[in-house]
Amino acid sequence: MGEELYLSYSSAFLIGLLGSTHCLSMCGGISASLSMALPVGRGFRVRQTAMLLAFNGGRIGSYAAIAALIALLSTSASAYWTQLGPILRTMAGILLILMGLSMGQWWQGIRYVERIGAPVWKRLSPLTARVLPVHHFHQALILGALWGWLPCGLVYSTLGWAALQPSVGSAATTMLFFGLGTLPSMLATGYAATWIRKLRDHQRFRQIAGLLLIGFGICTLPVTAFLHTGHG
Repeated sequence: MGEELYLSYSSAFLIGLLGSTHCLSMCGGISASLSMALPVGRGFRVRQTAMLLAFNGGRIGSYAAIAALIALLSTSASAYWTQLGPILRTMAGILLILMGLSMGQWWQGIRYVERIGAPVWKRLSPLTARVLPVHHFHQALILGALWGWLPCGLVYSTLGWAALQPSVGSAATTMLFFGLGTLPSMLATGYAATWIRKLRDHQRFRQIAGLLLIGFGICTLPVTAFLHTGHG
């Protein structure tokens, strides 16, 4: 079990890393604005880094909290419905495949999935106005925690995968590693690095990342997992 969890965590990190260019269109703007709101002067880089880490720490923390909640519900339900596992695997695999198609810019069907979280975000988004503009560390942390609930196909794809973990703690840890995978791109955006925007718009990179995400999705499907055990 330990090795399986390690592979799941490393794969979650890789999914976050590969799909992080998708995050730039949804979270990159707010990350960059945190830096622009800071007065330039002595210690600017230190303050900038603290703000970016606080925002992204709150964002990643929300991912882990959502995963823990979903895992708690799924493990409770599976105690009464033994067939829930294959259904969750199928949903997780399909979501990853849809995200891969979106990353490769072949089909944007994942946008329909993102609408699922719209009602929750509609209630939470007004709260972001209470911490804007951000001038202090705790404001950035709260803003990030709220922003973590923004409807996102990449997050939903990985949440479906996290729900397959054997415990609430491992589900939360899976999303923690996923969030850490998105961190380099988000920090680069905050530092106004031009290379990350070029990477986001690079068609070949998006296609390769999309194919890899599709591969993760196919491997997650119950049929693939069954054949992988040698019982096929």
